Amino acid sequence: MKHLLSRLTLAVGLAAPVLLAHADDQVKRGEYLARAADCVACHTAPGGAPYAGGLPIVSPFGTIYGTNITPSKEHGIGLYSDEEFFAALTEGKRRDGANLYPAMPYTSYHLMPRADSDAIHAYLKTVEPIERAAPVTSLSFPFNVRLGLMGWNMLYGKDLKLAPTDGKSDEFKRGEYMVEVLGHCGECHTPRGLPGAMQQDKRLTGGVLNGYLAPSLLATDLAARGWNHQDLSTFLKHGMSAQGTMFNEMFPVFHNSTQRLSDPDLAAMATYLLGDPAPAAKVLTEVPLAQMSPSAQRGRQDYLNVCAGCHAPDGEGKPHIAVAMRGNTTLRLEDPRNLLRVIEDGIGEQQFAGFERMQPMPGFADKLSGEQLTDLLNYLRQGWGGQPGELAVGDVQKLQADAPPAEHKAH
Repeated sequence: MKHLLSRLTLAVGLAAPVLLAHADDQVKRGEYLARAADCVACHTAPGGAPYAGGLPIVSPFGTIYGTNITPSKEHGIGLYSDEEFFAALTEGKRRDGANLYPAMPYTSYHLMPRADSDAIHAYLKTVEPIERAAPVTSLSFPFNVRLGLMGWNMLYGKDLKLAPTDGKSDEFKRGEYMVEVLGHCGECHTPRGLPGAMQQDKRLTGGVLNGYLAPSLLATDLAARGWNHQDLSTFLKHGMSAQGTMFNEMFPVFHNSTQRLSDPDLAAMATYLLGDPAPAAKVLTEVPLAQMSPSAQRGRQDYLNVCAGCHAPDGEGKPHIAVAMRGNTTLRLEDPRNLLRVIEDGIGEQQFAGFERMQPMPGFADKLSGEQLTDLLNYLRQGWGGQPGELAVGDVQKLQADAPPAEHKAH
């Protein structure tokens, strides 16, 4: 009997380090997956503790608040089992059986394997528990009736289907998972219909979010805006490239998520988005001022008055201060709303990878008349954006009317 107990003790002693190492590996993997899934962005209020909730998420149906997902047993997910956490992540089902609002991207996470969910849960158990309740989401009728989400989930909850990848490389397949499931890029870059569901037949063709356009991520559209594999990978890792910098809703995605991903995963994402092989990136030639429309020609002076001090007279930009206008992806969008919003709203100071910074850009909404703003847009779009058409003052006014309230704008 003594020999048996000794052997059991020895076996347990030998197994313990292995089990601890496995648990540690699962937590580290879970931390990486939580970064890739960008959990911190929606579950952290400005200036608040990570994962403690409280971020207001503006939707067409009202403001939804990110929940506390720290291990707090009273206010967070400290009582969740792995099974219950998996149900919340992939089915939008809370521990008490209530339905989560689809601001939680379970409509993309539903394709996440259980092992990844368990790893994320293992990591979240290790973060500091915050004993504070997040604000309660209170929507107007009928959107406040969570029971109605049962029908919505039956119709749309598992709409996302991954395309067949037969014959595709392992890198392409990894990129598909990173983009479509973990990164849930389609939640913003896909238009939504009246019930708030993603229009899967228009997947990744772009969607409007709080007055800004989350542009198309289709390979042909990316290439038309000058993107190639190297630039797109660089953009995801450093938040900037020859095409400009991340701003608005994409800046937190970079800050909390993509800059912390591995180079192979970023390369895989670029491979999936651009395709394998990728279409050739379109190279633009600058249009001489004499060949521009009269409105755009007038806009040249407005550019010199309010933009050239930072972006340089010939649009080359200034390192660590302002991005270049030449080849800038925002100027190359057919839809001018993002360019308009940036000129009117400005962009806050941004901190990128390493020691790279961009100084704040002021807004010029109160400094340009409707005609001056239209002329400036036409100059930028025709001169450096490759856009042949001309905007009228009425076109700009319509976009201004679609602008979100000031408290809904984020930079």
